[in-house]
Amino acid sequence: MNSPAAPAEKRKTRSLTAELVDQLSADIQKGELISGQKLATEAAIMARFGVSRTVVREAISKLQAGGLVETRHGIGTFVLAQTDTPSFRITPNQLSTLHDVIALLELRISIETEAAALAAVRRTEGNLRIMQEAMQAFSTAIEAGRDAIAADFQFHQEIARATQNKHFADMMNSLGAQSIPRARLETTSTLDATRLAYLRRVHQEHENILNAIAQQDAESARAAMRTHLSNSRDRHKKGASSHH
Repeated sequence: MNSPAAPAEKRKTRSLTAELVDQLSADIQKGELISGQKLATEAAIMARFGVSRTVVREAISKLQAGGLVETRHGIGTFVLAQTDTPSFRITPNQLSTLHDVIALLELRISIETEAAALAAVRRTEGNLRIMQEAMQAFSTAIEAGRDAIAADFQFHQEIARATQNKHFADMMNSLGAQSIPRARLETTSTLDATRLAYLRRVHQEHENILNAIAQQDAESARAAMRTHLSNSRDRHKKGASSHH
């Protein structure tokens, strides 16, 4: 393991990442990178911009969260169509404040509470297996000291798919991984004790939701999802009041 980067180095990595995100976003918006096109390899991007692999990876994960690219495992990262995006779209700059994040959580409570109830009734064994895998990936990451935003989002996305109603899945896809509040507001890459305790609680809440869906108990699934998202909303509300 490398020793943790010095704060100045961390800040530098962050600003280089932001510059690379801006550059690649501009290439996509201007049409220099077009829909369906595969991004250059990590090594090529590192060489072109003179940045480290960490910076490239962080930049690509931010582009993914913003719905500009998607990574297909083992194949590469591809540009997503920007012109035919769904009419309902949350853009990263709409989530720049705590107030925005709380507003999005209110929307998610209304949609995902009902999605959980439908998923309990309609889920397949395949849906359950993917939820289980996402939960396992989340747990493994937090115990290794990392925040697993992608796994968190995948868990919620699979519940939407398990409704067998494509509108729920489309809605979650258009929200993207950036709808997980931590993806927008928190930039620390290492977990302190308080944060780890919070993420363990999130994991427990996910487990309660999954158990209810597995047992095909629609009412319990609805209640467990409402509790989970309401806790997140209340935590951010507390943050908002302490910022003013």
